[in-house]
Amino acid sequence: MKYSIEEKSASPEQLLLEYAQRLERYTSGRRGIIIHLSRLSPNNRREHHIRVAVNTFENLVKQFDGQIFLLTNHDIVFICKGASIAMIDDAIMRLRYLFSEDPLTADSEDPSLDRFATWFDLERAYDSFIQQADRYAQEELKRSRRLAALAGSAQAGVGQPVGDRRPLDPQGLGALVDSISRADLSNLLRRQAVCAISPGEVPKPIFREIYISIPDLRDTLMPRNDLTADKWLFFYLTQTLDKRMLAMLKKNDDTAISASFSLNLNIQTLLSPEFLAFDTSLRAGTRGTIVIELQKADIFADLGAYVFARDFVKERGYRICLDGVTDIAIPFIDREGLGLDLIKIFWHPDMGNPARAERASAIRAALDKIGKARTILARCDTEEAVNHGLSMGVNLFQGRYIDRLLSSGTPFERPRNSLLQGTLTARR
Repeated sequence: MKYSIEEKSASPEQLLLEYAQRLERYTSGRRGIIIHLSRLSPNNRREHHIRVAVNTFENLVKQFDGQIFLLTNHDIVFICKGASIAMIDDAIMRLRYLFSEDPLTADSEDPSLDRFATWFDLERAYDSFIQQADRYAQEELKRSRRLAALAGSAQAGVGQPVGDRRPLDPQGLGALVDSISRADLSNLLRRQAVCAISPGEVPKPIFREIYISIPDLRDTLMPRNDLTADKWLFFYLTQTLDKRMLAMLKKNDDTAISASFSLNLNIQTLLSPEFLAFDTSLRAGTRGTIVIELQKADIFADLGAYVFARDFVKERGYRICLDGVTDIAIPFIDREGLGLDLIKIFWHPDMGNPARAERASAIRAALDKIGKARTILARCDTEEAVNHGLSMGVNLFQGRYIDRLLSSGTPFERPRNSLLQGTLTARR
């Protein structure tokens, strides 16, 4: 299949117009169909919906000298030669069923009032079709000019530096994404173990989180910029990094990360072709050893998308971990209700503050509900963090202190007075 969206030199609208112009003398037997996905409700225009819609025409493209254009506004333009009306209508009906809950697909007694699909017999209505293609191209040109003006304004209005670094702006993000697509990022790939800890024993790795170091990425490609200053630009950057990392893992031949690892991904990444390609590359039985870590902000920003992605990956055998939970948020997490396998809590010294006994009690009660065996205490950079986690019944840990124990083969020895100290604190 040919997707105009893959072209770098021109917009899909411009490519559609150029293709339509070339058809002027070759309209015999050709039809053009526009599927107006831009008119769907926003919740029905997500990436996975669009991808399924495009794939619906795949067989017709191959059989009938077809071309398909996915436009910037998500409209689909399909052109073919020789396909019967019934064959094309069958594909359109499948799309109507896919979006059957959207008001756009409601049946109309008058075909001319159909707002979901517009048909063109190019032998008879070529002029109307070329005019529509031209309108698409003009609208996209105006939109791109508006975006360029906004990018220029953002560049001109860049705020004060964060430390010695300036916030990343849209133009800088574009340059960074381009660099990422061409750079070898394998030297930026990091691993950190999640370990089970028992007093008197060396930490036992359960799985390793694999991630790309943002500070190292910044220092390598854009040392003068703060990549995290703008949360929306950073979110887009993480989606790009997700796909780049999946591509690297797909080609990876390192047996140390062929199983028993975790990936921190965006929900949209789970519904992308890159994730499907990664999933296909895995050996049988591997998926059950892989944990997908999701950020709480990503989950609660769109619960519908989360549920769809969750069911998709769990059906394939992956486990899901909610990452980045703070001690304040712990009592509000319904692990079973969200269909989560694990919860990763970030350690903070305030969690062990003896003066905040009420919060400690609330955390313990929440952990009982979540399941202590389902809890990971992360960012454990000190012995204090591990001691506190063990006192709460947690036995899965991650952090720099754990890394040091693991690399040196040193058993974790809990201070002899730790239990006594906990008892004295409770009595106070």
